[in-house]
Amino acid sequence: GINAEYGILKISGYTKEFCRKPIVLFRLLYIEVLQPSVIIMAAPPKFKRSMTMTGIDDGNVDVPKIFKLKQEYLKNDMPTIQKSITDHVEFSLACTKYNFDNSAAYRATAQSVRDRVLEFWNDTQQCYTEKDPRRVYYLSLEFLMGRSLSNAVHNLELEDPYSEALKDLGYKLEEIADEEKDAALGNGGLGRLAACFMDSLSTLNYPAWGYGIRYNFGMFEQGFHDGWQTELPDYWLTYGNPWEIQRRDIHYPVRFYGTVETTVDPATGTKRSKWEGGELVVAEAYDTPIPGYRTHNTNNIRLWSSKPNREFDLEMFNKGDYFSAVEGKERSENITSVLYPNDSTAQGKELRLKQQYFFCAATLSDIVRRFKKIHGSDLAMLPEKVVIQLNDTHPAISIVELMRKLIDEEGLDWETSWTLTRKTFCYTNHTILPEALEHWPVSLIERLLPRHMQLIYDINLQVLQEVEKKWPGDIGKLSKISIIAEGEQKQVRMANLAIIGSRTVNGVAALHTFLLRTKVFPEFDEFWPGKFRNITNGVTPRRWIQQANPGLSKLFNKWLKTDNWVKDLSLLRALREHAKNPELQNEWRAVKLENKRRLIGYINSNCPVEGGISEDAIFDVQIKRIHEYKRQLLNILGVIARYQWIKKLSEAEKKNVVKRVVIFGGKAAAAYHMAKRIIKLINSVSTVINSDKDVGNLLKVIFIPNYCVSNAEIIIPASDINQQISTAGTEASGTGNMKFTMNGSLIIGTMDGANVEIAEEIGEENMFIFGLRTADLVEKHRQRMKQRVKAYIDQRLHEVLSSIEEGVFGPSEYYHDILSYFDHDYYALIPDFPPYMEAQKAIDELYRKPEEWTQKSILGSAGTSKFSADRTIQEYAETIWDIKPAELPRSDVRWGARKYVKGH
Repeated sequence: GINAEYGILKISGYTKEFCRKPIVLFRLLYIEVLQPSVIIMAAPPKFKRSMTMTGIDDGNVDVPKIFKLKQEYLKNDMPTIQKSITDHVEFSLACTKYNFDNSAAYRATAQSVRDRVLEFWNDTQQCYTEKDPRRVYYLSLEFLMGRSLSNAVHNLELEDPYSEALKDLGYKLEEIADEEKDAALGNGGLGRLAACFMDSLSTLNYPAWGYGIRYNFGMFEQGFHDGWQTELPDYWLTYGNPWEIQRRDIHYPVRFYGTVETTVDPATGTKRSKWEGGELVVAEAYDTPIPGYRTHNTNNIRLWSSKPNREFDLEMFNKGDYFSAVEGKERSENITSVLYPNDSTAQGKELRLKQQYFFCAATLSDIVRRFKKIHGSDLAMLPEKVVIQLNDTHPAISIVELMRKLIDEEGLDWETSWTLTRKTFCYTNHTILPEALEHWPVSLIERLLPRHMQLIYDINLQVLQEVEKKWPGDIGKLSKISIIAEGEQKQVRMANLAIIGSRTVNGVAALHTFLLRTKVFPEFDEFWPGKFRNITNGVTPRRWIQQANPGLSKLFNKWLKTDNWVKDLSLLRALREHAKNPELQNEWRAVKLENKRRLIGYINSNCPVEGGISEDAIFDVQIKRIHEYKRQLLNILGVIARYQWIKKLSEAEKKNVVKRVVIFGGKAAAAYHMAKRIIKLINSVSTVINSDKDVGNLLKVIFIPNYCVSNAEIIIPASDINQQISTAGTEASGTGNMKFTMNGSLIIGTMDGANVEIAEEIGEENMFIFGLRTADLVEKHRQRMKQRVKAYIDQRLHEVLSSIEEGVFGPSEYYHDILSYFDHDYYALIPDFPPYMEAQKAIDELYRKPEEWTQKSILGSAGTSKFSADRTIQEYAETIWDIKPAELPRSDVRWGARKYVKGH
């Protein structure tokens, strides 16, 4: 048969029926026109959103009975769990025992676990509604969640019950968990940080919501062809997502383009603006519950999906213009198709800005609706109940959107609206790189968001007037603080907007915050003293130790005689007194070896290496987004130098070489030409080295494709060394350095980002630090290169570059941009190469001393309590957000049923 998206349409007078199916095979099955003259364009039917816990106790519904039926949480004994899973197999998936494979087992198990999560989630939201605490709303364009099944069973402490129930059915929990595809909702550290924060917010019982975008295809799925990166759509939703709840009853219109009509009230002289016309799309909500660890509190991430305001133009379809009939639908849905669309074209820039405004507009509508549901129209209370945290500049347009809503929709005056707005927002900066501080052409915003451009001008005028009062005639400071960057093409500086419109601004590492205050935004820091603060990043130990490294987790439990370290990482400090204990060291090395074997199995299955991998080699890892400042180029040039050194050794000398397996992972943005050349070089070097029988297993190079959370959970625990080698003064913080150190991997790195604080916590003697130590020294090198002062190039680096130019690793024209990079050396590879190679030599020497190596590994892991996301979130809550925990009591009786159950 035919699955038609719109089924049969009958038009009789003004009667219309739409029957919409989810799979688009044929858009219209059959049209019966009873009155051809009547053609009505209509949106699909909408669900009406009712108020929480209202409208049901009207005399027709037995409320106590409803609550008594659902007064207890689901049981977690083996028969109950097994029945839950098998019920979902039959009733949710419509499968039978004959096609109950691992995929079906995963989906049924996920639904079963989700049932339990949803109980806590519903009760948590009702608890928040009744207690009415101040809430934080975390706005992020990325949420790199990873897999949800393993996270949920760990946080709910259901791993053993579900493992036993599945084993009794003939399945293994870890195997069916591998069936889950990573949610493609982020790219790198920004998105993973947001995911860690949401985990900690739930675990610490803070009332919070996350907001973002539900991308249909994520960024892209990375592959390689002849060493070059290929980008394919990431079909992560092919088999659905059992962890999300589609909210068809929660949708908001979002406007683009159009015009602004301004009127003046003759009685008061007040100007009123109305944005109208243009194009409307609909933001539809998808909710993902985030369970906390050892708590019933379960917070929410609400993601927006773009839908057309008008689903289908029947008149165009009937005229035979089939493409135009669905053009609006396709254009609307493109907004949330892909994370970070290529912005090298004007169309790409416009789509990126559309994405940002779309999610901000829907989010602000949702936040204001929730506030008014409880507090009515008394918006003066907004900052007392709402804190909006901007995760970088991507959501900065929400500052202007809140102003628009307060002035144009709520009728507040300018001063009141601006005061409320500045008290509501907080901004986290994640970069000091000039090219990463977002700018949008004024002309683009004027066309796409005309009302917002007017408000930006108004905000800018008010701020510049304040600056002029403090520093009369200081054009330099006015220019630096202005939201509008003058030039051939005027630009809106989103970081300036975010700073001006927020009550606090924080960096994410002590060095980063210092550079923000002194190098990037000194005028802002001087004008608003105390606004800039530091909150060093952190990662969740639940995901990155307990789940990713179960062997190490068990070791911690044994030696600490408790598992409370999972929520209080400071307990790991007790391991310091045992760091030299031979028994602990032997167990520590056994855990690392098992993790290496697991990684070798993953590599053999996904990207096998010629000649295989030695498990006794140093596993040297650099996994992160490919960027020049992160200096994967320095790493691979060092690998080539090591290869050339090994090639010169005699057979007898080779016996003393410490084996090395160098592992890369990370994606290059589709339009980032240089980064893609670096990937090509890495893969070409890998091909040459891995097939060279003279080198054998002394050196192997591997680029693991499609780096994501799930393979990071395999790579990080197996690492001996991790490379955090960004140019001094370029990395905001980094969180990979924290994850690796927690798992006993030693850092080779620069004094950049959070490496500085890691050195303070674990001791610089337990790291391999090299290179220029300050941004000032890097800048001096850049100036010398600009002045054409000839830089000394280490002989080893000279030989490496010569081999590339001579075509040892493929046609030299592939690497022209890499070779010509050294004419300016903006990221200081030339001065850092010799100390980098010396640090690598020191690594080899230490690895020959397993007791000393293991001691440093233990001390590193024992000193990471500062880098728990729990500590980070507690600092945000106490020093920036001013929010308190709102704990859902742990009880067998559900929150809403307490008053109907004796004793509650």
